Amino acid sequence: MAEENYRTNLTFDAADEYRPEPTPAPEIPAWKDGSIRIGIHTSIAGDISGALDIAHGLGANALQIFSSSPRMWGHGGSRIAETDAARFRDRRKELQLGPLVIHSNYLINLASPNPVLRTRSIQAFHQEIVRALALGTDYLVIHPGSGLGATVESSIAAIVQGMKQASRGLKLGDLRILLENTAGQGSSLGSRFEELAAILDACPDLPLGVCLDTAHVFAAGWRIHTEEGLQIALRDMDRTVGLARVAVVHVNDSKTPLGSRVDRHEHIGKGLIGLKAFGRILNHPLLAKCAFILETPIDKPGDDKRNVAVLWKLTGRVVRATGAGMKPRPHKGSNVRTKKTGKRAGKRSRGK
Repeated sequence: MAEENYRTNLTFDAADEYRPEPTPAPEIPAWKDGSIRIGIHTSIAGDISGALDIAHGLGANALQIFSSSPRMWGHGGSRIAETDAARFRDRRKELQLGPLVIHSNYLINLASPNPVLRTRSIQAFHQEIVRALALGTDYLVIHPGSGLGATVESSIAAIVQGMKQASRGLKLGDLRILLENTAGQGSSLGSRFEELAAILDACPDLPLGVCLDTAHVFAAGWRIHTEEGLQIALRDMDRTVGLARVAVVHVNDSKTPLGSRVDRHEHIGKGLIGLKAFGRILNHPLLAKCAFILETPIDKPGDDKRNVAVLWKLTGRVVRATGAGMKPRPHKGSNVRTKKTGKRAGKRSRGK
């Protein structure tokens, strides 16, 4: 029959079957090699990528920055141009620096009962997250805020709601938001670990953690300058927050005494916490997975180099700086006098 002339026998070879390429495993950043990470807060003045070279030149292998001015509300969203962000990400990968920590604007207060300030704070924190994502940031640090007369419970509820609103619509990916403990000055929240834990527990869908500041812990009343006191502080934190959620330690000595509730940073070993205490902190097995970031002042040229070198020495390593370092900058409690006025620059940044 005619149709039989058109019959064909099809054969199939399993090797010819299309199989999509498997999704590649996520690339593990070079800095996640299990080595100790020592960093310092560096300046973004001029070119944001320059902060990476400053940190590398100081002998650090991690860093913290601001993503915009820390004491001004952003204008027009304060976004980072993609060309600048791409150059930053590429340079960071080249230098193998990490983690990258961004500290949020000091003006942000998610607990504020003032509706205008709270709205601005939520908007500003949203933009902090956007900039952090653009730069490929690992951790974004924020102070919990101050209720200014409100109850602790209502303040915590406001913070939780504000964080959820600020992150709405954003895919955070590998970015983790860290709540920083505070010294407890005024009505600020976060000097008690229970307050941090309440915020974390109320945001199970957000990637949250904790940044532990040594000067703040000391000023809040924990005797971390002694071996026994450090053990008690870590025990209390593990009982409330959980040490597994502590990712970054801000390493700062303290100008003010134990329990002062006043935040004043000092050079490592020059304050009331002391060099031996920092040796115990940097080498403590319960903090082995943390990155240690300096926020110490720069009163004179070379202070940043010296503080980085001291931390490395406490870990048993000698790492030499190759860069020039940063210029001196005024900070809270500073005795540095400005050239123009001769007055103390006491209400400036805390060395961050």
